[in-house]
Amino acid sequence: MTPRDASDDSSDTPSGTPSGDPSGTSSGAPSGSPGGGRWSDLDRPPLNAAALRRALVRDGGLWTSLEVVPATGSTNTDLAARADELPEGAVLVAEEQSSGRGRLDRRWSAPPRSGLFFSVLLKPGAAVPVERWGWLPLLTGVAVATGLSRAAGVDTALKWPNDLLVTVAGEERKAGGILAERAGSADGGGVVVGIGINVTLRAIELPVPGAGSLALAGAATTDRDTVLRAVLRSLEQWYGDWRTAEGDPAASRLQETYAAGCATLGRKVRAQLPGDRSITGEAVAVDADGRLVLATGEGVQEPVGAGDVVHLRGA
Repeated sequence: MTPRDASDDSSDTPSGTPSGDPSGTSSGAPSGSPGGGRWSDLDRPPLNAAALRRALVRDGGLWTSLEVVPATGSTNTDLAARADELPEGAVLVAEEQSSGRGRLDRRWSAPPRSGLFFSVLLKPGAAVPVERWGWLPLLTGVAVATGLSRAAGVDTALKWPNDLLVTVAGEERKAGGILAERAGSADGGGVVVGIGINVTLRAIELPVPGAGSLALAGAATTDRDTVLRAVLRSLEQWYGDWRTAEGDPAASRLQETYAAGCATLGRKVRAQLPGDRSITGEAVAVDADGRLVLATGEGVQEPVGAGDVVHLRGA
């Protein structure tokens, strides 16, 4: 499993809400805001870019720049276009997106400032063998879940490979996801990782029944500045440990931590694979390459590195 090239929209990394993109697309004015103006929804104040930079951008740290834009098509697309010129650690955040992208050209809508929609530029370089870069989406999932637990007190779980699940009224809901893409040249580029988290999405705003948000899951805080700081600090820590271990998922404790928080393991699932092939079986492990291992009814253990995974009810 490797991060997909930015020009390839058939990623093996599912992202975002149940109907696709991690950060969604804009649906226009927030619910209850007649004009849809910047300050029309007082429950959803804008991010404080200056305060975020003061808290996160520092000498010797991972984050080298942080920009917040009112709106854009896709933070992944924007950051990927500048991958060669920007140093590692660039962060781009959008208050809303109009052309969010996800697997299989899926789309869904999210009101402006109802979540965190951002991308980061990572350049593992020679420190990590390229064949281990495929762990970056899973690493990001672990970091996001850890940061949300610390900042918002929300119990989170990961659906392989990188969807974020929360519990709403006793039901498992999808509150976000991750999309990793190779970007730039072989010499100066790296991986752009897009992250989307539904923060204050209300029940009447849910795009599909399976969606959720931190607010609906009973988060201790829905202050987006607080949540974003926690997530980026967690990502900095996990990424640093992983790089120090030269991308080794065992030595960095990434593999065991991901498995411990993965809601897919121990479940009966159906994996829809490329070429219209599917496998049904019990998810029994995440292997050293980040692949999901399924034990089928025929007694075969088959690793899945690309495909849509569905948790089957009653398993």
